[in-house]
Amino acid sequence: MAVAETQLYAKVSNKRKSKSASVLLESLLAKGFPAHIAQKALAATGQKSIEDATKWLHSHCNDPSLDDPIPQEYALYLCPIGRLHNCLQEFWKESKRQCGRNRAHEIFPHITLCDFFTCEDQKVELLYDILKRVGDSFLQCFPPCISLSLHSSTSYLGFFVGDSHANILKEFALAFSSEASALADCHVKPCLKQLHLTLAHKFYPHHQKTLEQLAKCINPGETCQWVATLYSRDMRFVHYQTLRVLFQYKPQNIDELLINVGDFIYVDPARQSNVSEGWVIGTSHQSGCRGFLPENYTERANESDTWVKHREYVFVTAPRFLTQTENEPTVKLNGEVCNPSWSGSITNVRSLQNVALRRGVLVMRHGERVDQVFGKSWLQQCLTADGKYYRADLNFPSTLPKRKDGMKQYEFDPPLSCCGVFQSRLIGEALLDQEVTVSYMYSSPALRCIQTAHHILQGLKLDKKVRIRVEPGLFEWTKWETSIGIPNFMTVTELVEASYQVDTTYRSNFPLSSLVPSESYEEYVSRSSAVIKQIIAACPSKGKGVILIVAHGSSLASFTRPLLGLPARDSNNFAQVVRKIPSLGMCFCEELKEDNKWHMVNPPVKTLTHGANAAFNWRNGIVED
Repeated sequence: MAVAETQLYAKVSNKRKSKSASVLLESLLAKGFPAHIAQKALAATGQKSIEDATKWLHSHCNDPSLDDPIPQEYALYLCPIGRLHNCLQEFWKESKRQCGRNRAHEIFPHITLCDFFTCEDQKVELLYDILKRVGDSFLQCFPPCISLSLHSSTSYLGFFVGDSHANILKEFALAFSSEASALADCHVKPCLKQLHLTLAHKFYPHHQKTLEQLAKCINPGETCQWVATLYSRDMRFVHYQTLRVLFQYKPQNIDELLINVGDFIYVDPARQSNVSEGWVIGTSHQSGCRGFLPENYTERANESDTWVKHREYVFVTAPRFLTQTENEPTVKLNGEVCNPSWSGSITNVRSLQNVALRRGVLVMRHGERVDQVFGKSWLQQCLTADGKYYRADLNFPSTLPKRKDGMKQYEFDPPLSCCGVFQSRLIGEALLDQEVTVSYMYSSPALRCIQTAHHILQGLKLDKKVRIRVEPGLFEWTKWETSIGIPNFMTVTELVEASYQVDTTYRSNFPLSSLVPSESYEEYVSRSSAVIKQIIAACPSKGKGVILIVAHGSSLASFTRPLLGLPARDSNNFAQVVRKIPSLGMCFCEELKEDNKWHMVNPPVKTLTHGANAAFNWRNGIVED
């Protein structure tokens, strides 16, 4: 495009944008919204349309902070569009699968030009004009292909921008920040240190080699367009965790939060210690309201999922100053690539997946236990006057196995509920569908764990082939059993008589007598580390089968972290972490052939989520008032 045509396009574009923004505000004022609230709605939605702003205002009608003069925070990022972006997204996905989440997964691929700063709602439109004007002034000198070189350390992996190109980008950032500070009264700090595009950050050191191999599959010279983009976020929730709502929940009590599918919830981890198990307290992104909600109705989301894209400047020969609604990229931020263009390097990634993995260890919490539903006094609900068991609710077991110490011991070593049995079998069937080969099955001596293992093997159709190795060392932290000491578990003979497929030849290195009542956290951590190492040593490493361990909520961290070479969790927040682990929650570790190290990956099956089902008396509300 000729210079004259470029200037003409810029004039037309600026005129159209300014008019549109003023029309939006006037339309909201005409609807009776106060000016400061109308401007807040426009800033929160990126000044895209009257429909978006109106919808935001209606959904935030009960927002207690609606009148608060809290501005948004803004940042200027340089983002790739095209084949390079697709390659980076594939790296994001593959690195998360092989090494788990790291800090880089919270945000889409970008080069930071100006870090977050605040801007008053009524002055946001000035930032748009500044971005357009500064972009035009740098259009001719902007590099057609940015030089990127891979850099790696024990906690960082990414591309550094070459000095000559970095100087141009720094000048662009400095020009934007200078004008924004002068015209919009914003304190903007341009990034003048080493410019970089982060691939992974704050990962475990033993993942460095795998991440480097994945990163070497990226060709930084892939064709792409670079886009300077202005984003905003709610400054109140910067250090919060973001959850995505999977299912609608309607409040049952006044302090609960209405949530809808697709909403995001801001959760402060520091304020969850006194919340009931299975619940969190958070603030809805969609409504601004705060309350309690069931945690299993949500999943972890990325920090940037709630950010708002305002304007972008595309550095091409024919410049375009766009809003998200005018020209949405085919690749979604932090989403799946519709037609990923990973060039020839996808073959390298797949070959890395296929050749590098060996054994797997799947650590799983037991299914729903009966006292989890009916309370500690569940046994009293099921005993007749002469001490015989009967099924007081369909979720109680139909029968209980015989044990020498009598019925009383079930109070301290409870069985699964009928739903727990169903859960366990469902997980086994899911593992079968995914063609997971379970070669060894280990279980805590707790009855609920043995039953879970038994029904998983039935779902896998392996109950006649794989025997359950009952390992006392897998029992949970005994400090949590302080009221009774160590429970009197069922003996191997009793388990066999009850038709549980236990391995009668297995000899543990941790007999029941070695379990210490009220052990310290350090003793529990030491026991867990020793028992997982002995289990690994006892299972031949030639095959690719999975070692499945059924134990307790505390087991997911205490048995996997030693495998990964990580220190134990701090004892102060251990209980808080454990109470969030649901029935049949699981972690999966795979062994790398190359260096005999383990790393954590996604479990082979999906999570199991379901709601509560309260007891029902047909007289209440049906017959009687």
